[in-house]
Amino acid sequence: MNTQGILEKLQRLSPERIAEVEDFVDFLQQREFEHQMTHAAARMAEPAFAAVWHNPDDAAYDKL
Repeated sequence: MNTQGILEKLQRLSPERIAEVEDFVDFLQQREFEHQMTHAAARMAEPAFAAVWHNPDDAAYDKL
């Protein structure tokens, strides 16, 4: 569905339902933000864990 179709459907909703839609959109945006922050934190932590992840003792596990 395109944006225009969604806008047309929104225009037919009651103000109470529009408020529910807005809450849901806010929830989706927050979830996306949290997802992005989680991935950013993981990328930032990679160098700190590099010595733990890449060592001769664990090389056998890398081949699994």
